[in-house]
Amino acid sequence: MLKYVVRRTLMMIPTILGISLVAFLVISLPPGSYLDAYVANLAATGEDVDRATIENLEQRFGLDKPVPVQYATWIKGIVLRGDFGESFDWGKPVTSLIWQRLSLTFAISIFTLLLTWLIAFPIGIYSAVKQYTLGDYIATLFGFVGLAVPSFLLALILMFLSFKFLNTDIGGLFSTEYQEAPWSWAKVVDLLKHLWIPAIILGTGGTAGLIRTIRANLLDELHKPYVKTARAKGLSELRLLFKYPLRVALNPFFSTVGWSLRYLVSGSTIISVVLNLPTTGPLLLRALMAQDMYLAGTFILMLSVMTVFGTLISDIILGVVDPRIRFGEEAV
Repeated sequence: MLKYVVRRTLMMIPTILGISLVAFLVISLPPGSYLDAYVANLAATGEDVDRATIENLEQRFGLDKPVPVQYATWIKGIVLRGDFGESFDWGKPVTSLIWQRLSLTFAISIFTLLLTWLIAFPIGIYSAVKQYTLGDYIATLFGFVGLAVPSFLLALILMFLSFKFLNTDIGGLFSTEYQEAPWSWAKVVDLLKHLWIPAIILGTGGTAGLIRTIRANLLDELHKPYVKTARAKGLSELRLLFKYPLRVALNPFFSTVGWSLRYLVSGSTIISVVLNLPTTGPLLLRALMAQDMYLAGTFILMLSVMTVFGTLISDIILGVVDPRIRFGEEAV
């Protein structure tokens, strides 16, 4: 296992570099650049920009160099100094912009994941054990509705109902008096009051999908011969369920649990825009629309690192929980 982890970790380095190169090139493919859009916006307001100013901006942003040279400069700064560059649109270092919103994104994503697991696991297990009962039909209905209704539509419905009947606005993560206030215990409490709303909206689809996955996998295991044999030997139903079929049924969940790490960085962009959440999602969308290469490239690089690292975590968890899975030469 240790050799496998070390080998996979070393393989992550060229993989991430390759992904960063492709992402940077894709961001550079659209015609024009951030500077072209910037000059066009100034011209639209009637302000004239002379050629000397444009050249100074090109030199400042490094846009006067070829794309490969821009990428080499960017990745060199990351590796040697931890410098992700300067945002064209904001005029600030990329790291300061991201860290301002990353903590709130982490809070929403972790709270949503925990809420999803706490709801989906018991309902999925109950739905499989009590197949074709009223509870199973209700869980199945919730699963279909949760997967069918888009999250942004659910957000709009909750916003309308909240404003219509409760005379409150669920947009944002803070009340008006706490939006610009420094952190305090009162601000944390206000955050918790607003946090459950986006968590429910973001977690509805994931909860419904996880319920369906656990139910289907557990039903498949409950009808296998080893379960019937264990039951015939007198093993109690509760002990039988948790000792054998449930462990095997959770393998698909463990194989994808690491992929949830990327949501800790990106969150849900569309929902964040609809609910006016100060997370990284809207910042990434604005960076892509403005062709802010360093800011958008940093986001994509972070998502790639989280995805690759999460896949490694999933593989390790599978090897721990399922003795049948072996890595390395001992598997031959």
